Amino acid sequence: MKKLKKIVREDNFLSLTGNMVIAILGIAGFALLTRSLSLEVFGQWVLFITAGSFVEMFRFGITNTGLIRYLSGADDASRVKLIGSNALIGFGATVLIAIVLIVCNLIFKEAIGNSGYSLFFKWYPLLAFLNLPWNNALVVLQADRKYGKILVIKAINSGAFFLVLLVNFFFLDMTLTQLVFALLIINAFTSFISIIAGWDGTKHITSATAETNKTLLHFGKYTTFTLIGTNLLRSADVLIISLSPLGNAAVALYSIPLKLTELQQIPLRSFVATAFPKMSKASVHHQIEEVKDLFYSYAGALTYLFVFISLFTFVFAEFFVFLLSGNQYLKTDPITGFNVVNIVRVFSIYGLLLPIDRMTGIGLDSINKPKINALKVFFMVLANVIGDLIAIFIFKSLLLVAVASILFTVIGIWMGMYFLDKELTLSYREIFSSGLDFYSTLINKATNNRYESYFKVHKKVN
Repeated sequence: MKKLKKIVREDNFLSLTGNMVIAILGIAGFALLTRSLSLEVFGQWVLFITAGSFVEMFRFGITNTGLIRYLSGADDASRVKLIGSNALIGFGATVLIAIVLIVCNLIFKEAIGNSGYSLFFKWYPLLAFLNLPWNNALVVLQADRKYGKILVIKAINSGAFFLVLLVNFFFLDMTLTQLVFALLIINAFTSFISIIAGWDGTKHITSATAETNKTLLHFGKYTTFTLIGTNLLRSADVLIISLSPLGNAAVALYSIPLKLTELQQIPLRSFVATAFPKMSKASVHHQIEEVKDLFYSYAGALTYLFVFISLFTFVFAEFFVFLLSGNQYLKTDPITGFNVVNIVRVFSIYGLLLPIDRMTGIGLDSINKPKINALKVFFMVLANVIGDLIAIFIFKSLLLVAVASILFTVIGIWMGMYFLDKELTLSYREIFSSGLDFYSTLINKATNNRYESYFKVHKKVN
């Protein structure tokens, strides 16, 4: 029982549980929407969520990564100032974005109204203010490694919206505007809870100083681009498809395999969320060997895990598509000629590459090299956009859009390892051996070291 309690309270377990809850609720909600809305209307919802996610990378990218890094090694006095600066800069960025979107909607009202982005320009400015406090709370709690409280916030926000979608599916027939109203109310409630609990840092906004503002903004000018670029790697496909002759129907079809990649990324997001504060703290205290050990361990363990996940996704692609969207998407779409199952299988191969790519990125940020990480992401985005344009406008193929994801990730791995190796002197081989050590240690703990002698002998032989 004591061992079980220790495991349940462990950082990686809590982080993984939180991301699993969000992913399961998100995917279940997505499945309800695909069954509740027509293909065209569902495409509009996807564009609303995609555009919102993209803008939020800018809003929170300015300070989030920097706050986590500097809070990891901050004293009490500096901590209050940093949290205050995070709240102040986040509010300022939200005001700026809201003004830009409102002005654009007024000037280009007709063009926006005829596009699939009308919901976004109309309602996102309000949503941005309503979800600001609870998003600030998430980053402060991550820096403090309070993953249990993070789980509470995510469960409230995602759980409440899932209940709305569930009630809508069985009893109601809500319009898109009504669904957005529900989203606004739920985000307001989640932020209210975060403020009352004192997790968001709004009360420290007056403690912000010019020095801490400058510190976060200096780090953030690179991480903002990195986060926007990372989001573009996921959303550029949808954005380019939406602007192409393929239209909203193709957006809806492509969003199905894209959503399924979240299943692959549940453990990735969870382990990265725990790895970054640890690596940052080690870096701040000049413990370079510990940074390397953490990089090897996390990258190796995740790579082996993703071999299993990708194989499972590839083999059971049809089942996942059926689970998410029903029978209608299992076969080639008669109108667009696209096959969702085949795209899912391509994305399962793409998943194999994600762990090392993501770990090189947070490795660079943790050793205070956000500029290099931004450069890495820039070339990945460039490769992705070029690949998407060729796939969509020349070959008119969604399958090749997915293939482009594999290509830009290979570029990211090569660049990330190249630059990180210059700072830390790394070895590909050590990644895989450390991954085996991670699982051997895990097995030994689970079996009371029953197999410890076997792993030691096995390691010597190799």
